[in-house]
Amino acid sequence: MAFPAATGGKPTMKEPAFLEYLKAQPDYRGQVVHIEAIPPRIAQLKALAKPLPAILEDCLRRRHLFPLYTHQAEAIDLARMGKNVMVATRSASGKTICYNVPVLETMQADPAATALYLFPTKALAQDQFRSLRELACPALLGLDQFATFDGDTPTRERSQIRKYGRLILTNPDMLHIGILPNHQLWSRFLRHLKFIVLDEAHGYRGVFGSHVAGVMRRLRRLCEYYGSSAQFVGCSATIANPGEHIKKLVGLPFEVVTTDGSPSGGKDFVFWNPPMVDKAKGTRSSTNSEAANLFVELVRQEKRTITFARSRRLTEVLYRYARELLAKTSPGLETRIMPYRAGYLPEERRRIERALFDGELTGVVATNALELGVNIGDLEATVLTGYPGSIASTWQQAGRSGRGRARSMSFLIGLDNPLDQYIMNHPEFFFGKSFENALVNPENPYIFKAHLVCAAWEKPLDGEDEKYFGPEMPIKIAELAEAGLLRAKRHRWYPATTVFQPAGSINIRAASNEQYRLINAADDSLLETIEASVAFFQIHPGAIYLHQGDAYLIKELDLVNRTALAVPSDATYHTQTKELEDLRIKRVLRQKTVGPVEVFVGEVAVTNQVLGYKKMAPFTNQVIGEEPLALPPTHFETVGLWFGLPEKTLADMQKSEMDIAGGLHAAEHAAISILPLFALCDRNDIGGISTPLHPDTGKAQIFIYDAYPGGIGIAEKGYEVISEIWQATLNAINDCPCESGCPACIQSPKCGNNNMPLDKEAAISLLEGLIGK
Repeated sequence: MAFPAATGGKPTMKEPAFLEYLKAQPDYRGQVVHIEAIPPRIAQLKALAKPLPAILEDCLRRRHLFPLYTHQAEAIDLARMGKNVMVATRSASGKTICYNVPVLETMQADPAATALYLFPTKALAQDQFRSLRELACPALLGLDQFATFDGDTPTRERSQIRKYGRLILTNPDMLHIGILPNHQLWSRFLRHLKFIVLDEAHGYRGVFGSHVAGVMRRLRRLCEYYGSSAQFVGCSATIANPGEHIKKLVGLPFEVVTTDGSPSGGKDFVFWNPPMVDKAKGTRSSTNSEAANLFVELVRQEKRTITFARSRRLTEVLYRYARELLAKTSPGLETRIMPYRAGYLPEERRRIERALFDGELTGVVATNALELGVNIGDLEATVLTGYPGSIASTWQQAGRSGRGRARSMSFLIGLDNPLDQYIMNHPEFFFGKSFENALVNPENPYIFKAHLVCAAWEKPLDGEDEKYFGPEMPIKIAELAEAGLLRAKRHRWYPATTVFQPAGSINIRAASNEQYRLINAADDSLLETIEASVAFFQIHPGAIYLHQGDAYLIKELDLVNRTALAVPSDATYHTQTKELEDLRIKRVLRQKTVGPVEVFVGEVAVTNQVLGYKKMAPFTNQVIGEEPLALPPTHFETVGLWFGLPEKTLADMQKSEMDIAGGLHAAEHAAISILPLFALCDRNDIGGISTPLHPDTGKAQIFIYDAYPGGIGIAEKGYEVISEIWQATLNAINDCPCESGCPACIQSPKCGNNNMPLDKEAAISLLEGLIGK
């Protein structure tokens, strides 16, 4: 959709008028499919059970952070009682007060007390450091008493931080690799540790969250060793299972606070679906063009806006398009927008944040690097280029606008895939659903055993450690001993003599410790490391790989030395692998009867063979070429769910000569796309396979499995809500106006079988059979 040029000096329109203005444009074709008018909320205040120290209350009042909202007062009162507290409220509700106040109060009362703040990113830790400095310095804490401690901390400053620091802001990665293995250097800090804060706890999910759970158990174990017993405070965006999630992360019971007392100016939340170009094929106009044009018009109206893009490269593409359009139609405004993404130098990102906060910029195109709580001031609008993958992340991004008390706008633009189109067609699901479950699996055997080896390095393991690592610990220790990683001595377990600093070889944001090195052949520099489990899919010979927004062509993959050679490329296509998958059932963990079929969840073994790759045009995903590959198969064990077809449905489909294989394949694609509606995960976290005759069951089956060794809880969640998944999948396919299947319903851009066979009508029939329709 293109808009006319704005005239100079035009006053900013209010939200309803702006929407009517958009609808009145000649190119408007019904993109607005839903407007949710979210009413403003009045602040709900509450007094603490006991007044704050005068100096602390004064600091809060000077920053206009007092009196307290109900959730803040409730959390602080619980923390004062010695409870572990989890606060799960909306974005910009003042959650940091819930931990800053009890921490600073304790530090005032006990000059030796220390606290550890954990954030998922370095940028967020730096931002919170600045906010804390403004709140607490110099009245409550000296500048030398708190600091960030991460990979960017200069070596010369680290010993001073260990010696004098009382409040340390860091991330789980640095805790895992830099603090816990060197705990003797941190003995003073750990001995007096009173509080451990896990901010943005909803981000600790999947593989990363499962690793963080292991790190938390190691931290608690060392705290006990040094004689401390710290309280935990967790903060999270709204999720469906905050209490369960934080208990799995930390391994302790928590009191949960979810009633939000913060005010809001209200929001008009607009669902914007790109218009249909070819109804028969289900083709819509470009989501990216729609996003760029909306962003430009908001900037013209001088509405301070963030447009979120789903990748670094798309961030740059949208920015360039918007800059060129503004330069042509509203000269001067092109200098008021900037891109913002990971990969920029820290000083560049801080400069952009300050410019947006101070009003020097009107708009930013960003990746989800700005989704978390970095303080960029009050914005008036957000544009989300595609559904972010979860209700929680959608509200997190939308919540970047409207942080003050004025009304704001958010636009969610639908992509051409089943998940986005389901949201576009069923806004009541989005606005009526109580968010998704955050999933972690601390018992994942690969992750669990890795942290046992790390724990043994930090302090020899013994029977008492079962209270941290659970009853499975002796079994896993025996397996590690058999593998030559642990050795027994006087009823204690030590690292084997061949093991040295194990944490250094464990990436807690990946399921596997095995890595490939990506080398720039132009200068032999290391670009980055790639997890071995995805190497064949991302850095195979001929692949186009994006690194910090720049495209590289993979020239060679050395399987022995685990290196890939890449050269800069100006290719105008991207690549997608073609794969052959096999799945075998290892063990059934649970089963149940749902309607006319049995549904199972259990351990499965997956074998994947990359056969070749496709060259695909940008935006349209049209295949412009194919190349074969000769790579060995990969094999891993994980957790999956599976189910078959009702006998009557199968008989009816055979009688009607329907394509059963095509229906199974189509339903599998759509179900995998829909599953993230019910669990906080990404489409890439899930795999699937369908077959008219599986050798382990002798029946037609659909399998959906966790795409990580050992599993991370997605398949188990899918098993719990399988009826809802079937219904949502059927709705998504039925809602699509295409004739025989398209990317918005049953086609998958990642399908290794070139989306063949697929049969939309057969998929509808088998799903109707599953739900008893």
